[in-house]
Amino acid sequence: QVQLVESGGGLVQPGGSLRLSCAASTLTLEFYAITWFRQAPGKEREGVLCISMNNELTYYTDSVKGRFTVSRDNAKNTVYLQIESLKPEDTAVYYCATDLLDYCSEYGNNPMDVWGQGTLVTVSS
Repeated sequence: QVQLVESGGGLVQPGGSLRLSCAASTLTLEFYAITWFRQAPGKEREGVLCISMNNELTYYTDSVKGRFTVSRDNAKNTVYLQIESLKPEDTAVYYCATDLLDYCSEYGNNPMDVWGQGTLVTVSS
């Protein structure tokens, strides 16, 4: 079964930074767009941003612009979400996913075919 595996979450103070990883063992990520989602406590899951196969970024959440970015390491078959200047409202479970297309959707609402299990990011002092 194809699956993505996220890692890198944890407890961080406001203003801190984290790098989340999204890896796969049976899927070659460089051929697909990868979307990062998050689900805050008591809220619906939301799309955050996406990286296309050509490394173009599409942001779905205005509040993360300038603070979040995504990159790839194809040699490691891994996609990274770099998060800077963390705020308490960034607290959420973060997921990576793909709809097995090579481009990012305009609004991040395409049904995803492959998901990770999520990694928890807690921003608190």
